Amino acid sequence: MTDHLFTLHGDVLASMRRGPKPFAKLAFVLSEAEEPADTALGHFRDRIAAAGPGDTLLALWHRTLTAWDLAEQADWSPSPARTDARRADAYDRLGFGADLRKVLDAAVPVFKEPGPTVISKEFASWYSRDEAAARSFYWKSYEQLLRRKGWPDEAVAGLDEASHAVVERLSDPTRTEAYGARGLVVGYVQSGKTANFTGVTAKAIDAGYRLVIVLGGTLNLLRGQTQRRLDMELIGRENILRGADPSDPDALVGIDYQDDEDWPEKFVSHGGRPSALGAFDIERLTTRDDDYKSLLNGIRALEFEKQARTRPLHDPANLHHAAARVMVVKKNKSVLSKLIKDLKKIGPILSEIPALIIDDESDQASVNTTDPKKWEDGKVARTAINSQISQLLGLLPRAQYVGYTATPFANVFVDPGDGEDIFPRDFLISLPRPTGYMGVQDFHDLDVEDGSAEERHIRGIYEDTGDRLQEALDAFVLTGALKLYRADRGVDDTPFRHHTMLVHESVKMAEHASLALRINSMWHRAAYTSQQGHDRLAALLASDFHRYADDGLPTPESYDDLKGYVSRARQLINAGGTPVLVVNGDTERDYAQPELDFDRTPHVWKILVGGTKLSRGFTVEGLTVTYYRRTTQQADTLMQMGRWFGFRPGYRDLVRLYIGREEPLGKSRTVDLYEAFEAICRDEETFRSQLTRYAALADGKPQITPAQIPPLVSQHLSWIRPSARNKMFNAELVEIRSPGQWVEPTAYPTGAAELRHNAEAWRPVLEALDPVPVTLRSASAEHGRDDSYEAVLGALDHSTLIGILCDLKWSAPAQFSPHLQSLVSAGDTGGIDDWLVVVPQQTSVRRVEATILGSRPLSLASRTRRRGDLFGAISEPKHRGAALRIAGALGESGDPLVESLVRERRGVLVLYPLIEKEPVLAGGAIDPGDVVMAFALVAPASSSTGQEGSVRFRAIDSSKGDSAVIDREEAGS
Repeated sequence: MTDHLFTLHGDVLASMRRGPKPFAKLAFVLSEAEEPADTALGHFRDRIAAAGPGDTLLALWHRTLTAWDLAEQADWSPSPARTDARRADAYDRLGFGADLRKVLDAAVPVFKEPGPTVISKEFASWYSRDEAAARSFYWKSYEQLLRRKGWPDEAVAGLDEASHAVVERLSDPTRTEAYGARGLVVGYVQSGKTANFTGVTAKAIDAGYRLVIVLGGTLNLLRGQTQRRLDMELIGRENILRGADPSDPDALVGIDYQDDEDWPEKFVSHGGRPSALGAFDIERLTTRDDDYKSLLNGIRALEFEKQARTRPLHDPANLHHAAARVMVVKKNKSVLSKLIKDLKKIGPILSEIPALIIDDESDQASVNTTDPKKWEDGKVARTAINSQISQLLGLLPRAQYVGYTATPFANVFVDPGDGEDIFPRDFLISLPRPTGYMGVQDFHDLDVEDGSAEERHIRGIYEDTGDRLQEALDAFVLTGALKLYRADRGVDDTPFRHHTMLVHESVKMAEHASLALRINSMWHRAAYTSQQGHDRLAALLASDFHRYADDGLPTPESYDDLKGYVSRARQLINAGGTPVLVVNGDTERDYAQPELDFDRTPHVWKILVGGTKLSRGFTVEGLTVTYYRRTTQQADTLMQMGRWFGFRPGYRDLVRLYIGREEPLGKSRTVDLYEAFEAICRDEETFRSQLTRYAALADGKPQITPAQIPPLVSQHLSWIRPSARNKMFNAELVEIRSPGQWVEPTAYPTGAAELRHNAEAWRPVLEALDPVPVTLRSASAEHGRDDSYEAVLGALDHSTLIGILCDLKWSAPAQFSPHLQSLVSAGDTGGIDDWLVVVPQQTSVRRVEATILGSRPLSLASRTRRRGDLFGAISEPKHRGAALRIAGALGESGDPLVESLVRERRGVLVLYPLIEKEPVLAGGAIDPGDVVMAFALVAPASSSTGQEGSVRFRAIDSSKGDSAVIDREEAGS
């Protein structure tokens, strides 16, 4: 039976391509005689109120409202995306009443998760939403495929917005003057960056880009993975077959994917040859198994037919009728040399081809790692792959370069002034954490007092625990059995097709072989078919997996219910006679193992032993148990080892990370790898949060451009650099301006002499404290908290505080010096008059108090150093609201005392005398050498003039162009 209401609403919404319009008027005009116009919208309201999950009308409105909610640019609404105000604007334009709004909001809540963060130069607008909708053949096919795969509307709309943000910052493919934009897209490790660049490629091809070169890793294994994804989700069956009859075996000779179990059902179909449907075909210049070898059909493969022969290819008369060419190539010197050689033969038409170069894992191999100090006579001595990418960009003047990575530090340290390099001079886009992604917050309790992430998923390896390798193997068998158990009880088993364990202890190949042999021996001695083995698994189930099981997923009450599945899991893991695969080596044959092919092998249930080659870019499907003990001193390298991050539908609660907590580094020290991961995750989150902070336009213009990004890269641990030394030639952080922001240094000295020096520096403040404590309260709606605490107050002028801060000793001076420089600069411009000093006091009967250098008795807070010399969180959240209010960063607190302390150019310094062990007091006084005089501060929000840049730094910029290059020594002159 025809669903008249759905048909009517589909017609009405289809007419709203530029945004919401009065619904009732359009419904009256578009309704057929046999359809109810429902201009009062009563039937619509009742239908939505009663709708179940499969209701087509609800699905239609879910897609539409979500797309309007998430649209970053909406001419019809002044309200920001992802807000209730944006949704209210849509309802106003639709003419919906309160009852209908309430029903729709209940059925389709506003999606408020953050969108992509964009740091960009100003750009010429050419890719409007109307332009994108007018040419969207391949994007629509891709979008429909994602919906069939079960992507929720929010994820599809989010991908649409993020990919649109990339394409609109590329050069208009039809413009007369050639321009090559350079950009960088930053995702999370194993978070779906391929989906984003597939979306970007689809939209770019639709818009007119006719040559796409994807640089897909350094191994054919990785290149083949990327080729298959693009073939399956974008290029499609018809372009792969190129007219061959799929039912004729002879016609299929030489056409790939005939041995792929997902062919043809899971490959996108366009419903016919695109060129026969009024669009254009895509010609593949590489295949799943064949990297670029040379143009198989000679130079003709890149000859574009022109309808208007006297006009260039980029002229619209020619461009939108020409077929697109796509190739996925390794970052390999030999392969890229062949490509460059062939392109040089083609001649002048190269300057007419709008091209797009997508560089997957762009911080690997692509970055120039030669020292600029060694450059002579103005010639840049480039590393091989960097040189070849530079040549490609030179041969294709209309080429746009977009790098993709989860570890961007090396990319933003590239010399901004090197016009031939890959610095993202035009834009940097940080993608949001995807819904359903299992990332850092799931493994680390960041800034959470009583979090459970570590308890649920982390199993530490200490000297007194032994190596726990047998336990990790048992966990792998047990989680495999639990997956099989869940699949038998209705849980979607697609994510359970592969079940893997990763063991990563060393970078040395000889040690991999030895470790694999050891694991094989342990496996065969584990006695999984004996009572001893079953008892061990039963104990692990009870002590671990039962305790942390997801209540929403089936979990057996007892081990007896699981025993049969353990047998099946053991058989799957041991298939082929061995449970272990070694994945390492420098040649392709080391990776040409059928058991490692997640695409063509029905079930990969194996323990993978390897090193670097198992980290970057390689997706370990079904990864559930990780055993990690390898040390490294580069943050980006360590982050790429984090294969345990990713999507784990149906088995998030089963994921376990066995990680070294006391691993040797050098000859005389040990390091905690879990804390190391936490530190680099903090570095990354700091980077992202500061990008977000600077992304908002100021007076319609960008606050900072990509050339000013390097100062935002932080380093929480002294022994882990953001990137390798040879990728960090071009940046020194000088200043971060943080008016109205809570700044909390953690790098305090450890020696008694330095601690006494710091306490002495604070003596003027200690002597000026009021004798009587007060109670400060903050109930600001913006802060979302209602806190109160007792504190002792004092005050000092700005110049006095600067004198104190400049005199302090630090374990890592670079952590605070950029903030100190900003305070010096603010004082020079008259942006700060004075500071209120707040010393929180404990009221518990168990509090510890002491006088410091003759001060009144002060509370001593106990804190520990969590990462080397660095403390973890020092402040308490309840102390922040009043300080932020007094500094002008929050609205009214509701406390008359706090309000009386507010001044226009007043900052707040919160002082925390800390102890790290039980104090020794003499007559109520403590030795200043036993006290860490820690602090946090909030510079007055009013000190932000809006006329200056937010960051200042010194960087090696060979062009001294639009980069803010500054010397710290000159900052105050």
